[in-house]
Amino acid sequence: MRIRAQVAMVMNLDKCIGCHTCSVTCKQTWTNREGTEYVWFNNVETKPGIGYPKHYEDQDRWHGGWQLDGRGRLTLRSGGRLKRLTRIFANPDLPSIDDYYEPATFDKDILVSAPGGLNDTPVKRPHSALTGEPMAVEWGANWEDGLGGAHERADRDPNITRMPAEAAAKVRFEFEKTFMFHLPRICEHCLNPACVSACPSGAMYKREEDGIVLVDQNRCRGWRMCVSACPYKKVYVNHATGKAEKCTLCFPRIEAGQPTICSETCVGRLRYLGLVLYDEDAVLAAASVRDERDLLDAQRDVFCDPHDPAVRQAARDAGMPEEWVEAAKRSPVWRLISEYRIALPLHPEYRTLPMVWYVPPLSPVLDAAGAAGRDDTDADDVFHTIRDLRIPVEYLAELFTAGDADAAAGVLMKLAAMRSYMRARTLDGTVAQDLLDSIGMTAEQVESMYRLLAIAKYDERYVIPTAYSKDAAALEAQAAAPGGCSLDFEGGPGLPVDLTRGRS
Repeated sequence: MRIRAQVAMVMNLDKCIGCHTCSVTCKQTWTNREGTEYVWFNNVETKPGIGYPKHYEDQDRWHGGWQLDGRGRLTLRSGGRLKRLTRIFANPDLPSIDDYYEPATFDKDILVSAPGGLNDTPVKRPHSALTGEPMAVEWGANWEDGLGGAHERADRDPNITRMPAEAAAKVRFEFEKTFMFHLPRICEHCLNPACVSACPSGAMYKREEDGIVLVDQNRCRGWRMCVSACPYKKVYVNHATGKAEKCTLCFPRIEAGQPTICSETCVGRLRYLGLVLYDEDAVLAAASVRDERDLLDAQRDVFCDPHDPAVRQAARDAGMPEEWVEAAKRSPVWRLISEYRIALPLHPEYRTLPMVWYVPPLSPVLDAAGAAGRDDTDADDVFHTIRDLRIPVEYLAELFTAGDADAAAGVLMKLAAMRSYMRARTLDGTVAQDLLDSIGMTAEQVESMYRLLAIAKYDERYVIPTAYSKDAAALEAQAAAPGGCSLDFEGGPGLPVDLTRGRS
């Protein structure tokens, strides 16, 4: 058993209001420069929908992630080294700018410099931010926001096409009234990242100390195999530098013990950051299980209980600082994933073992219970609705449990039981033991889960240790050196030294 630490994130989708604050602040921090106009390290999608880039979840088209070969061995969908070598100068599995969107800018000067006395109001027309030519805006990173354009494209959502035909037909007919939620996405910083394995130049790497996946700009040669291999399409190419770029999980802030910029500015307070301890020796076996529906439990089994004395000692023996061991013990991410078991990974069937997990939304289920004439405050009625309302549960299953509707329904039942239990305890002090028994949790666990999901404070949502003490002096010297910021490469964001060192 080799214990490693991974900085991971959980997002509570019931609290996402689709305000895009996280996207805007991330854009301003990381990709507000030439060459990255179309790039959104953080984007918020409306589901159902085809996403950004278009149809990124259709791996029959993009060949991202991993698959098992005939002998049960894990192989890249994009092919082995020889196949990638034959495509190194002409890769057919790359999204085009039309799959992302062509970014536009506007001639705002015409509004202030137009001569007086005009019969018509001057209009600022869109021009391509890439070519400068006039253009028509036909797509964008959040074009489907609030189900915009759903009547034209949402039925081509890969999650819907994978559902049984009868259920998919009902979704296309009814989802506008019953089912919609926002899905924020960043790089998954996977335990088994396909992008790292596919990179011919070895520029993509996963940091040993915290598991963050980064790109070495000096080694990147712009082969773009990482873009094809990533099933979430969260690796981009800077067209000005020709280098790959991706979400860094705001590692300068993480090293200073601060949350990512998307977490810091999240209006709904839906994000949780913390350490997860995992057994590095168990990763390959977990990603190689035969049945895709077993991948969720297989990944959970890779995670180690930070309260277990044997695990804690193994972490110390591996050189992990005591501060990190204690931070893992207090991690809200571990509690949501492994203790309460209400967080789920995005598309576990890709076999990358993603480390950004989601608490699925319960709101559509409660709305449907009321619409069906049931009592949305009664757990039995909500439970029946969850079981009867197969369309949303099956859709959530396609997103989070590799199609296992029972696993998705089990999480929704826990969330519904928590709401009913807390409502009864708050109103008349009743302890609904039958609810606790139905979900296999104690009153203390349910109340702790409620606090974490509903009213957790800043230091409860973000439990982030600072950089390894043994690396602190080197990081300090690097940041203080002229041009020493690791983000200050040609065409890069070049954060100021103060921010890199955790001072704003």
